[in-house]
Amino acid sequence: MDKYVSTLKNNILQSILDIERMDCSVLQKSKLIIPQLEREFEELKNFIAKYSFKEESEEIYFFKELKPQLLSLLVYQTRVYRIEMRMPAGSIEEQKKYLMKSQDYINYFFDMNTDFYQYYRSGSTHLDHFYFLRKKPDIGQILDNFHMERDTNFSTCYDFKVTEILANDMLATYINSKLAELDQSQNGFVNETPVPKVKVTWTGKKTELVEQIYAWIEAECFNSGNISIKDLVEYIEFVFNIDLGDYYHVFIEMRERVGSRTIFLDKLIKFLNKRMDDADRI
Repeated sequence: MDKYVSTLKNNILQSILDIERMDCSVLQKSKLIIPQLEREFEELKNFIAKYSFKEESEEIYFFKELKPQLLSLLVYQTRVYRIEMRMPAGSIEEQKKYLMKSQDYINYFFDMNTDFYQYYRSGSTHLDHFYFLRKKPDIGQILDNFHMERDTNFSTCYDFKVTEILANDMLATYINSKLAELDQSQNGFVNETPVPKVKVTWTGKKTELVEQIYAWIEAECFNSGNISIKDLVEYIEFVFNIDLGDYYHVFIEMRERVGSRTIFLDKLIKFLNKRMDDADRI
């Protein structure tokens, strides 16, 4: 399953990058990306319909990690398209007011789901068998599912909640970027710094990126070490289109891990060694 989903994810990200390279508006890009993502996601749904999970832990991993990572890209693009379609054609102030309403919706979502958000972001697992296994939920549990997927064989109680967390993280960054652009226009400031045509968005876990940032700081990889963790985090957030939030709290949680405290860095070493071993066999 991992190999299939990894290949599918790479195809999706490549498709998005190809469309992002096009010289057209955000609205036009989203209009092209959404049908592509829908086709890829339908393919994933058909695959899972025929696949038997080897054990509960594999099923939990799929519905907690893999499916939300992919579906969140579709939800994000759909909401970007909706925002761009409804953007007022009036003054900058009207556009800013409109975007801030969208911000309010995102903040409301996180406020209403604080407990689950903290559970997910903290890396907790003790309730995973309730949240991420396909079964009839307790009557008290809230069901949140995307309109296109009512299939109980392809949904759990909270996999879409995770999807919304990931999509809203990306959407918050997008809205902040749009507001910054409007502020620049309002102040008559034009940014002449060349930027890449392709926008790259971090779609892994925030904790994984924070883990790397702290390693870069200690290794003095940037400015010969003459940079603060705050400045580096802000730069990485801008480059990778993500809001890392309370990164210091994430660092504290890393220090409290049982076993390896560098889970993602260990995984990167494993992946890179495999890539070189595979190349050696060619």
